Amino acid sequence: MENTRQLAGRHVLLGVTGGIAAYKVPELVRRLRERGADVRVVLSHSASQFVAPGALAALGTPPLVETAEGMLHIDLARWADVIVIAPATAHVLARLAHGLADDLLTTTCLASTAPIYLAPAMNQAMWQNAATQDNRAALSARGLAFIGPAEGAQACGDTGPGRMAEVAEILAALEDRSHGTALQGVRAVVTAGPTYEPLDAARGVTNRSSGKMGYAIAAALAEQGASVTLVSGPTSLATPHGVRKVPVLTALDMHSAVLAQRDHMQLFVGAAAVADYRPQTALPAKLKKSGDTLTVTFVRNPDILAEVAALAPAPFTVGFAAETHDLEAYAREKLMRKGLDLIVANPIDEPGTGFASDHNRVTLIDRDGTYPWASAPKTEIARRLALEIGQRLARRSHA
Repeated sequence: MENTRQLAGRHVLLGVTGGIAAYKVPELVRRLRERGADVRVVLSHSASQFVAPGALAALGTPPLVETAEGMLHIDLARWADVIVIAPATAHVLARLAHGLADDLLTTTCLASTAPIYLAPAMNQAMWQNAATQDNRAALSARGLAFIGPAEGAQACGDTGPGRMAEVAEILAALEDRSHGTALQGVRAVVTAGPTYEPLDAARGVTNRSSGKMGYAIAAALAEQGASVTLVSGPTSLATPHGVRKVPVLTALDMHSAVLAQRDHMQLFVGAAAVADYRPQTALPAKLKKSGDTLTVTFVRNPDILAEVAALAPAPFTVGFAAETHDLEAYAREKLMRKGLDLIVANPIDEPGTGFASDHNRVTLIDRDGTYPWASAPKTEIARRLALEIGQRLARRSHA
């Protein structure tokens, strides 16, 4: 039976700002209380236009409203074990990012040392606007945790990222932080991005990998409490919060950087698109055009994934297989040949997924079965994969 008292005794301050998703708040309050949490609710002025204070009072949680009286924000800041803002509008993200404290909720946040969770809810264009993303990055860098947003149809008729996370996802995030996760303290190494194999001083061989999937996985593992080292080929992506990045260029560089972690690695996720071959000789000067054809001899690069899986003791090893055809067959053969625990297969010939895209469609394959997942944003796939890996590690430790 599900444990419904996982937040017993926790003081949860729920901040509600003015978005249509505020209709979910009574359900969130009810579910928090079922789990044993002591809940207090702060309604912004605009939030009261979307959720009736009386509905919250009927649940035994009369909401607090904006007030200039006394030191209520200090009392709430000291009382709260955790602060959750759901829905978190673009406006409140901007105010928090810039340290504005002009109402009860923002003054409480500024005065509190408790963990703060934000469940964004807004139009997809507002979420993807550069100003909102700058605010998100600033808040993440300060340790505030984001739950969602999800992607789908919106009240305005648009479709895209910006829907508030479902109540179950918010609860899961709070429970994970409250009680730890299977990945808490796990030492993980993730590879991401392409490698670049120089041909001469000006040219080289690379591939179309953007690194987005690997970076999203590193971020998701860190969110679950893992200690993450990200070994990254050349990309333009920002290092995820709480992740240690080791930049590399070539497959040989990546091989050295990964094997340097061999004595501390408990989990390895090989999401990088590593070149199988490199030019045998990298010329020190630019090669000049001299004929109609050019012959280059390539030599094989080390197989990082197979070497990691063969370590003793071996970390839990997850590989990736990007294919244009016969996806499952090639991925399963790779899983078996390299001795992996799990492989994530994805097609690279589907429009809107794979290389350079923000979306992916993956199939998980292990020795016992095949588990296709629906197409989704890479960030969402990464979070789901992190949970899946945590569950498998937990089963392994209890075997």
